[in-house]
Amino acid sequence: MTAILRAVPLLAISLILALETPAQVKDATEGLQITVYNSDLAVVKDRRKMAVPTGVGELKFTDVATRIDPTSVHFESLSDPEGTTVLEQNYEYDLVNPTKLLDKYLDQRVRLYVQEGEVHEGMLLSQAEGRVILKDDSGQIQVVSGGENLLRVELPNLPEGLITRPTLVWQTWSKTGGEQLAQVTYMTGGINWKADYVMVVAPDEKTVDLTGWVTLDNQSGATYRDARLKLIAGDVNRVQPPQEVYGKRAMVPEAAMLAADAPGGFEEKAFFEYHLYTLQRPTTIKNAQTKQVELLAAQDAPAKKIYLYDGQKSGKKVEVKMEFRNSKENRMGMPLPKGTVRAFKADTDGSLEFVGEDQIDHTPKDEDLRILLGNAFDIVGERTQLEAREVSRAVREETWQIKLRNHKEEAVLVTVVEHRWGDWKVIRSSQESRKKDAQTLEFDVEVAPDQEQVVTFTVQTRFF
Repeated sequence: MTAILRAVPLLAISLILALETPAQVKDATEGLQITVYNSDLAVVKDRRKMAVPTGVGELKFTDVATRIDPTSVHFESLSDPEGTTVLEQNYEYDLVNPTKLLDKYLDQRVRLYVQEGEVHEGMLLSQAEGRVILKDDSGQIQVVSGGENLLRVELPNLPEGLITRPTLVWQTWSKTGGEQLAQVTYMTGGINWKADYVMVVAPDEKTVDLTGWVTLDNQSGATYRDARLKLIAGDVNRVQPPQEVYGKRAMVPEAAMLAADAPGGFEEKAFFEYHLYTLQRPTTIKNAQTKQVELLAAQDAPAKKIYLYDGQKSGKKVEVKMEFRNSKENRMGMPLPKGTVRAFKADTDGSLEFVGEDQIDHTPKDEDLRILLGNAFDIVGERTQLEAREVSRAVREETWQIKLRNHKEEAVLVTVVEHRWGDWKVIRSSQESRKKDAQTLEFDVEVAPDQEQVVTFTVQTRFF
């Protein structure tokens, strides 16, 4: 693949320029920065000192990701931006392996060592299906079994055009040449991040401790050593079809929660219509590695347990949720990236037991979160239609009955949710109701221990 630098896609240029700042360009130091998106995408900026030839010459750049998007590569000389230009750029990925090596030596002399201690030497005619065919000095044809039988192959040199690592190759022109500090920026797939949260519910169920972890999964084919790490949270639009996300089930950290102000953590700020999280220390992200870094830690955040009965959706099941606000007053207030919340509660012996998990979407500060933990074992709901009649061709009335049975030893407050459509209103109800929005009706029903509470209501709907 050969591509002129000016042909870099508009999306790649936009991402590169958006992440670049004048201060970074003026910083004349070597180093690595990687910005990871939660959509199987990363932008890598790698600064190295390189020996640039005077006039027209060739530059090679190794140790790049094997999942690189070659059309996104951008080379820039920071030492001599006006006097050094790129004429062509190539991505070389014809990596060395035994089959390719032997293919390069067809009609050339090779030496084979096999398990029986024999040595076969001659001109290589063919190699396929685990067999190597040679023509020896006497003109005889030898067929040698490959695989485990073949101990060693001796070749005089590495054929031209084969490389040991993926390599970017530029044809450059430089007026002065010499050692220059260059920055190479490119996009790669195979690296992803997501947020994982551990929530510990207090014994009285009135507060929660929340720890957020960034889980990075690197399958890009490169290791990023001592890199400055940035994370972008948000729904970034991409032109190309979505690729497979390489992911593993997140680890549940067993260590105790770190202090929220622990040094070297993430610093968050708004960036365009997204949020940017910058790790305040270098980190190494190895290839084929899942790494977790603490994002936040909040203790004793006020919370409440909610029982929710949605008979249209859940039948007889009553959902259990924990609700809290993502605010500074609750020792949070950082915009929370989407991810999985796993909830635990301490048993009487002090050990933490798993009580449920839920997914949250990107959540700004000062917004409420409701974490679904499961269904209540001892609370049962029942929803029955008692009557339906056509008042006229444009008006319909329906009467519904909701039964809630509480088999617990303490009273519970259950929020009953009803979904309605059209121009509707409640004309009769045995319980005070509220119209939450144009399609949602709610009742708060208190049910005594070992008792049943019945709610009956009639809804009138007008059709146009």
